Amino acid sequence: MDSSVYVYVEDVRGEGPDAVLDRVAGYGVTGVTVAAAYHRTRDVTPHGSSRVTIRRDGVHFAPPEDLFGGLRLVPPVQPGAGEEPLAALRRATAERGLKLHGWTVFLHSVTIGDAFPDVTVRNCFGDRGSLADLCPAHPDVRLYAVALARAVARQGVDSVVAEGLHFGTFGHGYHHERSFVPLGPMDLFLIGLCFCEHCMGRAVDLGVDAKTARQECARVVGGVLDGDPPAQGEVTRAALTAYAGPEVVAYARARSETVTSLVSETAAAVEREGSRLVFLDGTGAVKGYADGLPSPILAAHDSWQAGVDLVALGDLVPSLGVLAYARDAARVADDVGAYRRSTGKDRELRVVLRPGPPDTDSADRLAAKVRAVRAAGADAVDFYAYGLMPYPILDRIPGALPG
Repeated sequence: MDSSVYVYVEDVRGEGPDAVLDRVAGYGVTGVTVAAAYHRTRDVTPHGSSRVTIRRDGVHFAPPEDLFGGLRLVPPVQPGAGEEPLAALRRATAERGLKLHGWTVFLHSVTIGDAFPDVTVRNCFGDRGSLADLCPAHPDVRLYAVALARAVARQGVDSVVAEGLHFGTFGHGYHHERSFVPLGPMDLFLIGLCFCEHCMGRAVDLGVDAKTARQECARVVGGVLDGDPPAQGEVTRAALTAYAGPEVVAYARARSETVTSLVSETAAAVEREGSRLVFLDGTGAVKGYADGLPSPILAAHDSWQAGVDLVALGDLVPSLGVLAYARDAARVADDVGAYRRSTGKDRELRVVLRPGPPDTDSADRLAAKVRAVRAAGADAVDFYAYGLMPYPILDRIPGALPG
């Protein structure tokens, strides 16, 4: 079974590439998935040279002039990129017979959003209230995403693992966020919908009354902000239709064309550079990131909320990655099985597990989840993430992998 460990460049630099890769190879995995382009975070790094690591928006290589020279949006460059850490990792992994995958965060960048707020999502009230979220319908963003994919592919990686190549959610934006208004799940979904001119134009082209959809969103969410009780329960198309009206649901569904076409362009660009795209659907993280206790609806059945059409993407991308952030092995199996049924049997399905808290409390539980992943039809299992987990947690990996 194919497998990898997710790693960060800062962690490799701090501990030394030989030490990190020798340890990772000892886990029995077949590859390393390195954050080639990432976003800003503050992480507790238990065995790093710094016990608290600040990561920044940007790429760990020099952006190629022929790809970004004429573009408005250019990725920030990470400190130390001039040392070519990805090239060094490529050589070191090849020496050990390990694959190297380029983990790439596409449309989540506070740095770019602050500099160019017009390329970020615009809510039903007309606010640019999510500056970390670049809109996948904006022409400049689409050009940026394709160029970024090609640039990562040129680093000699076996695949480009695409995170955030779809619409984001309102709950994942800034480091300090406040709302003393009790917004329900459907209100959060509605206030996260983008109504910029490009999103609305694409919806109109598909026959959707985008103006009415925006007005209904503003009416419903505005009512809650004014004191109306929020709706409870999970976000489903039926519940959303009753709460906000059919045009809102039609508008939300129309977003899948934006995502599907962008993923298609990106996958083709990566292939031209001699690599392959792994499309990472973030729905499982939205549902289970905090505690490993996702709500009952399976991740594959909720992915439409990010504009992800799994059936369409199954015909376009060679590989799909899913985040199985759940404590229960049976739930992991159900999630993976639903993704497999949606994408078909001829596409690689990679499943990302966390070997430690908050959703894995023992080596036995990790092994049970790996068995569940395999039985449900996955082709690969990946482990997140080297720098964030103590060594005793990472040491669970070899015992969990099938022999």
